Amino acid sequence: MKSEILNKLLLILLLTVLLSGAVYADKPNRVGTTAANFLEIGYGSTGNAMGDAAICTVNDLSAMFWNPARLAYMKQSEAQFMYQPWIAEINTSFSSVGLVIPSLGTFAAGLYQVDYGEMKVTTTQMQDGTGENYSARDLCFNLSYARKLANWFAFGASGKYISSKIWHSNASAIAFDLGMVVDTYFFSPTGNRADGLTIGMSIANYGTKMKYEGMDLMQPIDLYPDENGNYAHAEGEFKTQGWELPLIFRIGAAVHPIVSAAHRLTLEIDALHPNNNSESINMGGQYEVNIPSFGTLYLRGGYKALFMEDSQYGFSFGSGLKYIMMNNVGIRVDYAFRDVGILGKTHCYTFSFVF
Repeated sequence: MKSEILNKLLLILLLTVLLSGAVYADKPNRVGTTAANFLEIGYGSTGNAMGDAAICTVNDLSAMFWNPARLAYMKQSEAQFMYQPWIAEINTSFSSVGLVIPSLGTFAAGLYQVDYGEMKVTTTQMQDGTGENYSARDLCFNLSYARKLANWFAFGASGKYISSKIWHSNASAIAFDLGMVVDTYFFSPTGNRADGLTIGMSIANYGTKMKYEGMDLMQPIDLYPDENGNYAHAEGEFKTQGWELPLIFRIGAAVHPIVSAAHRLTLEIDALHPNNNSESINMGGQYEVNIPSFGTLYLRGGYKALFMEDSQYGFSFGSGLKYIMMNNVGIRVDYAFRDVGILGKTHCYTFSFVF
């Protein structure tokens, strides 16, 4: 008995050290030094409503973004579509499909898209516009695989192709995500491992650099302005620098203080270490109510980017409803609201079909 108590205390101490390290982190010195930052927004109403604290508990297709290992906890195949109007009239979306094959694991494919809309082309001579418009868009195609290697351990991985286009200039990169989940008996109110302390970890966007190329970088350059000749009409190409992707390391823990046939309360805390900002902590919770002969109701809330310097994030909340039809086929609708400070308020809508 004493050894069991001692083991719990040691585990709590270890998690406290890991998750509170963000408080004493050094000031960021690489802010604004990465490309494809749309990969940091957050995709999926479940995680967004929980303050982005989702690497240990999310169990739908949005796990592709938070932690690919959580795909192994999907009980049914699923198709999902998410629409999230972002700040400054930017629109983001996520479409995905996942197949659960019990003997092999979970296979999933997804597409993240960001549309920045059309903008006027301006120059220093024509600051009101040249009469032309240009557009910009980002996308990421994702392939994921996850499997439970034991009843207490799951592993997942994703491969990504990332593309960015601004008018006639393009950039691309290849990246990988890795994740793991460990289920323990600690703090389990039922004595079952599935209801105990869950520890999760993920590394996102480890890949090649992005470098823009295209005809927009071709400009007349006069190498010899003091000499006669037509040097001023010779075209030269600006050589751009390669930029790293937003690499994010996440580690978190979740507990379930209330577990019964009709109710389940989940609390999670995640610590983040990015390569382009200060460390921070995300906290969130979900209350799940099972309604017999109908489905499941979800209520969620959280706080994002605690201890991050100059963060505009804060509280978030949302809800969800899963309705089960005949033959164990169902639909799921989720919603999330986030306040991004001076940048405004955002909404996230997710629709899923479970089969």
